[in-house]
Amino acid sequence: MKIVLAVVGRMNSSYLNKGVDDYVARLRHYVPFEIVHIDDAKHTRNLTQDQQKQAEGRNILAFLDRGDHVVLLDERGKMMRSVEFASYIERKMTTVQRRLVFVVGGPYGFSPEVYARADGQLSLSLMTLSHEMIRLVFTEQLYRAMTILRNEPYHHE
Repeated sequence: MKIVLAVVGRMNSSYLNKGVDDYVARLRHYVPFEIVHIDDAKHTRNLTQDQQKQAEGRNILAFLDRGDHVVLLDERGKMMRSVEFASYIERKMTTVQRRLVFVVGGPYGFSPEVYARADGQLSLSLMTLSHEMIRLVFTEQLYRAMTILRNEPYHHE
């Protein structure tokens, strides 16, 4: 199984990008993992929020494969402690055939079609985080989950 973090848009913050790159390099020792950038909506000045979500939603859906298990990183998703997330990843590693895809949407969230395609939703915080910060938090938590599953000393109870 491969884990994919699919994100709408690119990162502009070099300091966050450096942190994400560090965790991605660490993760490669545990699991096949990649971050995929999905194009955001273009020429948004004349688009409503719903039109922007629809445009980004089409791009997200075009990226997904039929056999993907899709989890949206969404403020209304289920919240988990790090140990629970590790158990969740462990279960998915035994049940998901091809790709476990976590998706970070655009600034206005997901279109109804993307919600309909999703197999689940996960929230990383009750607080609002920038889309760039979500990438760092997610990669760190995924790395933490891997170390928990291997009983390595990174995580402390």
